[in-house]
This record gives sequence, C-alpha cells and structure tokens, in this order.
Amino acid sequence: MMAHPGAAPLVLSRKQERKVRRIVAGAHTGQALALRARIVLLAGQGMPGSRIARQLGCTVPTVRAWRERFRRRGVPGLFDRPRCGRPETYGPSQRLAVVAVATSVPPEGATVWTRALIAGHLAERGLPLSPSTVGRVLAEAKVRPHKVRGWLNRADDPAFWAQAAAVCRLYLTPPAGTLLLSVDEKTGIQATSRRHPTERTRPGRDERREFEYRRHGTVSIVAAMDVATGQVVAERIDRNNSATFIRFLRLIDRCTDPALSIHLIMDNGSSHTSRATRAWLAAHPRFTVTHTPKHASWLNMIEQWFSALTRRLLRRGDFASRDDLETQITAYTVRYNRTARPYRWRYDADAEHARYLERHTQRPCHPDAFDRAA
Repeated sequence: MMAHPGAAPLVLSRKQERKVRRIVAGAHTGQALALRARIVLLAGQGMPGSRIARQLGCTVPTVRAWRERFRRRGVPGLFDRPRCGRPETYGPSQRLAVVAVATSVPPEGATVWTRALIAGHLAERGLPLSPSTVGRVLAEAKVRPHKVRGWLNRADDPAFWAQAAAVCRLYLTPPAGTLLLSVDEKTGIQATSRRHPTERTRPGRDERREFEYRRHGTVSIVAAMDVATGQVVAERIDRNNSATFIRFLRLIDRCTDPALSIHLIMDNGSSHTSRATRAWLAAHPRFTVTHTPKHASWLNMIEQWFSALTRRLLRRGDFASRDDLETQITAYTVRYNRTARPYRWRYDADAEHARYLERHTQRPCHPDAFDRAA
C-alpha cells in the first residue's frame, strides 16, 4: 500500500528493525513503548497513518508524532527523555541519618530497629520522617535491620587445617586392617506425642497434624558408624559421661574382630577427652583416636547419620514414652543397616587450605600503583 501523501516514507534498516521487534517482544516492555514500536514497524511496511491508527487503537496525530520522532532520532527516539521531576524532599543528609540510626545499637528495651522506631527516634531529634519514607531509604541503601545471619568467629589457627586434613585423609584413604569408626552422642532427644491422631495425606489435602503435644522426657544415644560400610551401631545412654563412653568402647572392643585395629574419629567433648577416657585408651593400644578440630563437628561423619535420623524419624515422629522413642530409633537403625552404603566423602581439607591461603595472601602492589591512582 501507498504511504500517506503528506508523510515521507519511513525506511528501517535491518539492524533497526531487529531492535524494534525486540522491543515489541520484550517481556518487560511497557505498553506505551510497545505501541510506539508497533507504529514504527507498520509505518516501515508502508501502511498509511490512518490505517495504523485504526489497527492499534490510537489517533492519527500519535502515529505521525512517533513516526517523525523515529525518523529524526532512530530507535532511541522511541524512549522517553529523562525528566527532572519533583525535587527531593529529603537530601543526602537525611538519608544518611536514617542509615546511621538503622546501623546503630537499638535503644534500651528493643533488640531490633523497626521503621516506626527509627522514624520516632529521628522525630525526637528534629527530623520528622514517616515510617514508609524510612522504609524506602533503607531499601535503596540495602540496609535490612530485621534480617540476621549467624556466623562463627573462629580464630585463624594453623592447627585447624592440620587436624581437618588428618580427618579427611582417613575418610579418603582408610587405613588397611583397621576398623574406622566415626563416634558421637546425640543428647536430649524429646519424646513427644500429639494429643490427637495425625490425619495422613490424601489426594487434594496435605497431612494434618495436631498442634498441641505432650512431653514424656528425653532420650540420649551414642552411635558409631563404620566408615567403610556405612553401618551404624546405636545405644541408649542414661548419662553422657566418661563411664558411659568407656562402657561403649568396651562394647566395640568385644564385637570387633581381634585381628583388626580400631581407629576412632570423634570431637573434643568432655567424655571423649576426660582423664578416665584417655587412661582407658592408653591401656588399650588397639584403639587410636583422631579428634576433629574445634568448631568443626561437621567433619564427623556420624553427624550426617544423625541428620538423616532427625529428618526421617524424630522431626515428625509420635512417641508415647521414652521407651517407645528408643524402640523406634532401634527399628530405624536396623532398617537403615539393611541397605547401608558408605557415604561418599568429597571434601579435601588440604585443597581447601590452599584456596584459603590464596584468598587471604596479600598480593604485592606495584610501586607506581598509588601514583597511578592519584
């Protein structure tokens, strides 16, 4: 078709056409911008302005305006020009005041700053701001006083890496002729039962669980995992002390082939490092011990089994008594051992230590670095 007699033909290069079509197809393109792009595409096909207006539901002057804007400025002409807008009500000083309060210690009687608390605190000091304004300022500064993330302040101890590497080497290359055991206790397991029976899941409805529960006391266990096979032996204990732990070691000694040495991997708990435990281990040279570093219980492989026990049994279990809890833990352990497989250990402390040193070693600066920066 012929273009409007009063309008010069609109010619789009291939590059311009690709860009305009990309604007039209964009998932986040605004309606106004998409309309302008469609006007340009139809005008580039030679369609008259009156027909473009009818097809797109706009006016003829709108078609002429954006066709002319594109002719003069190309694709950038389809976008709105920056506008100055209304001047800021609150300048940098007021915004800094909001951030300074949000990053300071909360007032007495509070543990966290809220938007209303920050607004009231600033109003007392002559800076009236609404809580919503405080929220916008904090969002722009990416300050979130209501969020908290835990972390461990661990000293940079070179012995940590040596101990971690010793544990990893045992997992990655278990010694021949040795029963390698990962040992630890799980204490304070709560025996709780729901006041009303749980309604199991069914099509279209999730499992329904009673909120209220009864407490029946706690149970503690000690467990040892054979690293080579993944099988676990667990025993209920009444107290977590040296005498109980030594009794468990005697059980392991009696149940293990006399031809095998026994190597224990365990943490630095008081029952593991007490004078009585160390004396018993010294009197039984068949046993050797490697301790995990401080604040590194995750290196103890039995912790992974405890995690699976919690997820699959304890977290949603219903236990009528402490004996019932012990029975269900025993049943879980027996069922687990039927299909037990060794955990595949991939963490290498030596390689991680090398990466750690690379991250924390300061790179030498070039002598002219400060001159160039200046």
